[in-house]
Amino acid sequence: MARRTRGRKVDGILLVNKPTGKTSNAVLQQVKRIYFAQKAGHTGALDPLATGMLPICLGDATKFSQYLLDSDKRYQVCAKLGQRTTTSDADGEVVQTRDVNVTLEQIEQALERFKGVIEQVPSIYSALKYQGKPLYWYAREGIDVPRKSRPITVYSIDIISFEGDLLKLDIHCSKGTYIRTIVDDLGEFLGCGAHVAQLHRSHVGDYPSDQVISIEMLEALLAQAQEQDVVPAELLDPLLLHMDSAVSSLPTIEVSEEFGLSLLQGRAVAVADVTKGPLLRLYVGEERRFIGIGMINADGLLAPKRLIAHDA
Repeated sequence: MARRTRGRKVDGILLVNKPTGKTSNAVLQQVKRIYFAQKAGHTGALDPLATGMLPICLGDATKFSQYLLDSDKRYQVCAKLGQRTTTSDADGEVVQTRDVNVTLEQIEQALERFKGVIEQVPSIYSALKYQGKPLYWYAREGIDVPRKSRPITVYSIDIISFEGDLLKLDIHCSKGTYIRTIVDDLGEFLGCGAHVAQLHRSHVGDYPSDQVISIEMLEALLAQAQEQDVVPAELLDPLLLHMDSAVSSLPTIEVSEEFGLSLLQGRAVAVADVTKGPLLRLYVGEERRFIGIGMINADGLLAPKRLIAHDA
């Protein structure tokens, strides 16, 4: 007997303001419960200490979550100089304390080495996998494992303020960038040590920060629906962004109903004026229904890559 799927079919992306002290997975499960969704996933975990934008993909939007994982991010971080911790943030234990004798000019000069394409060794407390287990598992077990450096891009890193031993920075960076590693490395370069005291993610890709929703607001809307005896979806679903917003950076192509049906059936079609190579957002018919992502194959045909099989 087939297992019954629990929850309702709801598709879209919610920009959640993750509160400090909660894991990204805990926030995900809370949103999934509030929406009573069959399927949900987040796009790039934030540390429990961190706050800020956490896009939650519901339903078929999870098919495009990877493109949000790959997008640029922007953070505001408050670094405490003079203390180095086991986790490079305030959740860890202080392992070294040093005097802070640095000037704003020295910090500005030091930050230059972190701009552009650089190599970064991920924190041992990161979620990256080694032999099937996240690095933080080995850290908690006291096991040292090899970590390879990875290329990242820091598009900009600007000083917001510097008062006493607190340095606030605004950092725009590529996927895979560990802000606490930047802070720890900066502290070592300055000779005083440093760790992340506060961290806030303000942007993921091109998503507007003014559309971020708090968990408290979602719970309030759920309670309001119950009080007014209306279906919660009536109040909650309007907050969802369309799933094609996850791939807004990709060029678009519109195809006929006939070609759309062929693509949904897994067949490639011949289209004019399309350059080989890039991924494309696919829209069908006069209503421009989003059906997923396609690409130009080696034969110069538009082929399906990741599709949804319903009107969206």
